[in-house]
Amino acid sequence: MPQDLSSLVNDLRHAGGDTASVEVKAAAGGLPESLAPSLSALANLPGGGTIILGLDESKGFAPVKLSSPQTLKQGLAAKARSFEPPVVVDVHDAVVDGAAVIVARVHECDPSAKPCRVASTGKAYLRAYDGDFQLSHLEEQAFIAARRPPMFDRVPVEGAGFSDLDPELVGTYTESVWRHEPRGLGRFQEQRELLRHAGVVTADGVPTVAGILALGLYPQQWFPRFVIQAAADPFPESPPDVRARNQATISGPIPLMLDQAMEWARRTFDTAIVNAPDGSVQDRYEYPLLAFRELIVNALIHRDLDDWSAGMAIEVRRRRDRLVITNPGGLYGITVDRLGRESVTSARNSQLVRICQHVYSAETGARAVEAPASGIPTVTEALRREGLPPAHYIDSGIRFTVILSRAAAQSPSPAPSPSRSPALKPRDQMIYDLLADDPSTSAQLASRSGLTIQTVRRALRALLDLGLIQRNGGQGRATSYRRL
Repeated sequence: MPQDLSSLVNDLRHAGGDTASVEVKAAAGGLPESLAPSLSALANLPGGGTIILGLDESKGFAPVKLSSPQTLKQGLAAKARSFEPPVVVDVHDAVVDGAAVIVARVHECDPSAKPCRVASTGKAYLRAYDGDFQLSHLEEQAFIAARRPPMFDRVPVEGAGFSDLDPELVGTYTESVWRHEPRGLGRFQEQRELLRHAGVVTADGVPTVAGILALGLYPQQWFPRFVIQAAADPFPESPPDVRARNQATISGPIPLMLDQAMEWARRTFDTAIVNAPDGSVQDRYEYPLLAFRELIVNALIHRDLDDWSAGMAIEVRRRRDRLVITNPGGLYGITVDRLGRESVTSARNSQLVRICQHVYSAETGARAVEAPASGIPTVTEALRREGLPPAHYIDSGIRFTVILSRAAAQSPSPAPSPSRSPALKPRDQMIYDLLADDPSTSAQLASRSGLTIQTVRRALRALLDLGLIQRNGGQGRATSYRRL
């Protein structure tokens, strides 16, 4: 049971909806049918999650009277056994605002048995921002692949040869190894022998996936989606037909992609002119470039490299009030709550990480990977120095997302046009953002957001009440919504 249930409920009320690890059900008429997807989703979520019975989300998470708490607890325990493998739950009685509720702690399913499925249907689910979605066949493959240690960065690249490595990057790499590891890997003085022992090439001289990604001339020849898709929301004063600005597809070997990502950030982030302690005048970016760099490095070297994720890119989106970075593949060997708190060096792509410790930026001369386990603490400290909120990390098991938020004092004032309303809850803002592209139906919004259809409809009603969107259709025609 959560140690501080009242604090958890307050967080839910502030957010205006469920979170990635907490699902709330009224359960006034008994166990809801939607409980099965939630149990599967939370069991598949790293760290598991919590289900609270007896609160009504539509009424601000107000308590509702449970007719038979004992029957609900027995039914919950019985339902938990109807999964493959069975879901492990700890069920407790609790009190919220003086009323009885039931709190169930859902334990994460053993990774060797994921995904956890509903036995009667064979369907497996995963959590989104607010709600559960059924896993696609491709996403199920991600869980199956995670049952064994990842070795995808060591696989030889079919059709590639030594000439597909960048001579300048290879030269810089080997010089660094000889200089910094003279008694280790640097003992091999013949370049190709060193590259073989480093895992850059195989014994036959074929570049590995790690070798091509870190030192290749153009890795996207074999891995078209090993790219960064970056874009920013349009300015508030932009015409309605402008969907995004500064769109970029960033490609090349990892050190070049890192340099290009930094160039994109400098072009895209808002800046303020400030006086430095030494009396000089400097530009201060809305998000610290140092923090952004570390997050991009992490995305590049820790993204999943299995076949299931081959069609997915790293995504960077600068929203009006936040920066979102997402890459395929969840955390490996560590949980979100331990990020930055322990010197854990577990890496999904250990060979790639090892190579990148001797790969340098052509722009700054800095190593791509400065020191193992130092990235997240660097991000935390950089945000703290700038007075920004801590980064928010979300691990869904098959994708990893980082959200940086702007401090309230730095947030732009709401424009006369409704680009952002201070009255919006996070879930409502998400739906409003999605409507920036095209008019959409509630089903389309649910699919794109990962929210339940009920949550989307509540958000649409709130936006309609605020006069921010318009409903079109009805009376036999498909109903869609558009931003005003």
